[in-house]
Amino acid sequence: MKKSLTRRDFLKITASAPLVGFFSAQQLKQSVDQAMTSYKARVVLIRDAQALDNQRKPRAEVIQRMMDEAVRTLLEEEEPLAAWKKLIKPNDIVGIKSNVWRYIPTTTEVEQAIWRRVREVGVPAKNIAIDDRGVRRNPVFQKATALINARPARTHHWSGLGTCIKNYIMFVPRPSAYHGDACADLAKIWFEYGLKDKTRLNILVMLTPLFHGIGPHHYSERYTWPYCGLIVGIDPVAVDATGLRIIEAKRREYFGRERPLKPPAKHIFLAETRHHLGVADPAKIELITLGWAEGRLI
Repeated sequence: MKKSLTRRDFLKITASAPLVGFFSAQQLKQSVDQAMTSYKARVVLIRDAQALDNQRKPRAEVIQRMMDEAVRTLLEEEEPLAAWKKLIKPNDIVGIKSNVWRYIPTTTEVEQAIWRRVREVGVPAKNIAIDDRGVRRNPVFQKATALINARPARTHHWSGLGTCIKNYIMFVPRPSAYHGDACADLAKIWFEYGLKDKTRLNILVMLTPLFHGIGPHHYSERYTWPYCGLIVGIDPVAVDATGLRIIEAKRREYFGRERPLKPPAKHIFLAETRHHLGVADPAKIELITLGWAEGRLI
């Protein structure tokens, strides 16, 4: 498994390692820089033309198959359950952070695909919860040792794009405190509330993404399309950056020209450059594409 190793993580490791006694500070810095230059975050984009029925409702069996193939590929395992066992242990207490926005939710089908595999790993049902707006009050989330983060991609009035990074804003007592400067510092939440190290998997749901919006809570079906995809990875920044590239490509296709998001989804890039949560630069992302290729846009 290619762990989402950041410069901050690497510095922590090297600072406590015996190597410090044998190499100069300059040599150690060069080693860190070389490691970070060669590091790539693995992201899997999987699509299936049959993921939605004629009413654009998810087909549960197809979603489960997509999830299994994505996680298996991400962690380089032959069987899905073997991959999930790398992520979750039977003694974990698991919070599945969903998103309940009524127009484009995470969907029950995605939630249950995750739940099913966590149960099969051996986690008791009492130690698993699916929640969004109630995570701060939910006893499972309060004791959680592992989190799985799943939310749909959609344009957003305050952050430019609703993403996996932003999905954790419900852990904050006053979410509006992070709305300033186009939600530039959303990545801080992951460190301030101890969420980074607990998060085992990030899933950006791209079944029917919203690629354009006007004003708070805006939704129009004309600005959605059946992309029929899931983006899966350990690194939330790399997952979100991949989703952003697809949304931007769809906007170019639909409007026939460059149409930048307003506000820009700057929180994704600042999550790398300012907060060191993960990588947003496509050159640092190993993107694996599976399944339906038509209209992939990336």
